[in-house]
Amino acid sequence: MAAAIPGGGLLFSDSSPKSICSSSSSFFFGPLLRRLSPPRSSASLPSSPSWGASSRIACRSSAPSSSSVYSSHSGGEKTIPKDFIHIIDFDKATIMKILRQASEVKALLKSGDRTFQPFKGKTMAMIFTKPSMRTRVSFETGFSILGGHAIYLGPDDIQIGKREETCDVARVLSRYNDIIMARLFAHQDILDLARYASVPVINGLTDYNHPCQIMADALTIIEHIGELEGRKIVYVGDGNNIVHSWLLLASVIPFHFVCACPKGFEPDKKTVENARKTGISEIIVTDNPKEAVRGADVVYSDVWASMGQKEEAAFRRKNFKAFRSMKR
Repeated sequence: MAAAIPGGGLLFSDSSPKSICSSSSSFFFGPLLRRLSPPRSSASLPSSPSWGASSRIACRSSAPSSSSVYSSHSGGEKTIPKDFIHIIDFDKATIMKILRQASEVKALLKSGDRTFQPFKGKTMAMIFTKPSMRTRVSFETGFSILGGHAIYLGPDDIQIGKREETCDVARVLSRYNDIIMARLFAHQDILDLARYASVPVINGLTDYNHPCQIMADALTIIEHIGELEGRKIVYVGDGNNIVHSWLLLASVIPFHFVCACPKGFEPDKKTVENARKTGISEIIVTDNPKEAVRGADVVYSDVWASMGQKEEAAFRRKNFKAFRSMKR
């Protein structure tokens, strides 16, 4: 391998360009561009995890299981939803269209052309109960470059499900803004936001999944090795929300996905089971990292101790010692 991988990085195999790519949340407004921008020709732009503390004020009492993420999306062509919550909410054609459009917008901006302003006159409320420099900067900068104005709401500004009911937050922000982006702890909160908001809601991260991250990483992979379909993608590390999003993507686009993690740190069993049931991709979960990376096109890693897990850092370092990606 080329080098050690920082948290949230990609490492390409010897058959591909020797480069490590930082994989931030980036800006992924594909579904929203189609709603808010004027029409353009195709030539120009073409069970379950814990949902949160019981002390949360909920808009509804029952929290969905990971299996329910799949239940309403099985079979047939999907209707494009107003929100970007799970990758599996979209069919393959739509996911690939979003990736193509992102690539074209990226190329346009890199050329110095800033005339594409689909969000001119639009505002986006950004809710951060779980702070992140990269997520804030990428979303805020991206939305600004595309003509919009982003409003940051940190933990001191808003406390979803605690100081204010999620349904009230969704309704109020919908009246003042055109889009809501939220980076939250409990997955139920993003579901409630989407349920009660009348404007599009983007999932910037929850404890269950991280769709924008994986879409940005999928684009990075395509840019470096030409395609994602049919490739072997190996994740080495904790079976966390990143892995869940890779599993959801593997339920839409066919590729070989391997998760190598220590025993006791596996991804949600129901999410793994449901991804396999789709029959779209080959899915393997193993505790043998050396065997996992054999023949890999891409090796992917993430931090061992995420926000809220720092007290487990020493324990995790011990358990993940054999799961480091090192230059040899």
